[in-house]
Amino acid sequence: MKQPKLTKLELEIMEAVWARGQASIREIQESFPEKRRPAYTTIQTTVYRLEGKRALRRVKKVGNFHIFEALISRDAAQGRLIDDLLALFGGRTQPVMAHLIDSGKLTLDDVDAARKALRKLEGK
Repeated sequence: MKQPKLTKLELEIMEAVWARGQASIREIQESFPEKRRPAYTTIQTTVYRLEGKRALRRVKKVGNFHIFEALISRDAAQGRLIDDLLALFGGRTQPVMAHLIDSGKLTLDDVDAARKALRKLEGK
């Protein structure tokens, strides 16, 4: 199944749901820092859009509000973002890797983890 394309706000909402497992719209809204907290109705509209994209689903109703849970994993959403980023570079990973190295964001631990993953992939 193709993963839905998510906006920055949608990803932040998904992050709140992934962190809790399940959450109401109010809980999602309150997970944002107070200084940049979107309005309740903004979160509500975005949650309903995520439901339409099949990224979230309602699992139960408590009183007059619903509880939502993620239908897609954090890894799947991140994978979609990375695939979209690489598509901007014609599928080439080298410019991205070069930037990570030049900016100091790629650590030796990251390189070791990549080596282990490549070895595992070679073994298949």
